[in-house]
Amino acid sequence: MKVFLTGGTGFIGQPLAAALLKRGWDVHALVRRPESREAQALARLGATLVQGDVTDRASLVAPMQGAGVVINNAGWYALGIGGKEAEAQMQAINVDGARHVLETALEAGVPRIAHVSSIVAWGDTGKTVRDETYTRQAPPPTPYERTKTAAHALAEALQTQGAPVVMACPGSVHGPGDHTTLGDLIRLYVRGLHPPIAMFADYGRAVVHVDDCAEGIAAVAEKGRLGESYILSGGNATYREIFSIINETPGGMRIRAYLPDFAAKPFCWAAEPVERWLGLPITFSAEMAQGATSCYFFSGAKAERELGIQCRDVRQTLLDTLAEERRRAGKRR
Repeated sequence: MKVFLTGGTGFIGQPLAAALLKRGWDVHALVRRPESREAQALARLGATLVQGDVTDRASLVAPMQGAGVVINNAGWYALGIGGKEAEAQMQAINVDGARHVLETALEAGVPRIAHVSSIVAWGDTGKTVRDETYTRQAPPPTPYERTKTAAHALAEALQTQGAPVVMACPGSVHGPGDHTTLGDLIRLYVRGLHPPIAMFADYGRAVVHVDDCAEGIAAVAEKGRLGESYILSGGNATYREIFSIINETPGGMRIRAYLPDFAAKPFCWAAEPVERWLGLPITFSAEMAQGATSCYFFSGAKAERELGIQCRDVRQTLLDTLAEERRRAGKRR
């Protein structure tokens, strides 16, 4: 079966392409630059590279013909992007790009269309674990959450109209090389550079390992019920619980204290311009503080029950990520 995949060069996309190819599917991956290292890695896996961009709808039409499944995994995740121009770019990729892919797939008569959404599309849950029936209770606090919410609503509207759309909604995706704030902090920790203090201890989220996420998306695309959404999660944890697990492993100084929110938020606001000035990756930002002071607690029971998905738990996700990041750090030395 021919599968048309967007977002194949990204953190989730690479293992997702591998999971699809493992099923024996003929994967056609949309890439902006076929000569890039990430695109060439897909080609070595066995994917067929198709040059195009989700923001250019015309580039999707021809390569999508004859596809049995379309998977829209394209997206831009970032916090602290700064500026209206960057927000417009995120809108163009996450929302307009999703619209282009989904509508083009419908026009092409593709029988199964899988959209990769996120638990952030439902927003803050408080400390209660929610499922796919939950509805948002507060406005999205960041451009990323706003755009993922808008794309989710777009796909949901098509489902309501009877379109053959199914959604995969991963929790916070972690694994070696992830570019979330937690991923940055883990890399600092294994290099002995993380200070003995952390923030936002009593907030948290559902967690899924990137490899389990990829297998879950493939399963949703293959056998998820059309018109449904499936949360992919190995469990929920607060940041205090997450750092407690991290502290069990070799690395830097153990986390001994947590900044209270009234001090942590100003620190993030002040750190962002300094990081920009120094040309560093944006780890701490006003947006990070806004998102980190929410809870996104969700259950992956529906996906486990209906699709046979079994994600590793939070503890194993973190231990596996730490071990690989530690190996990579040692290799670089």
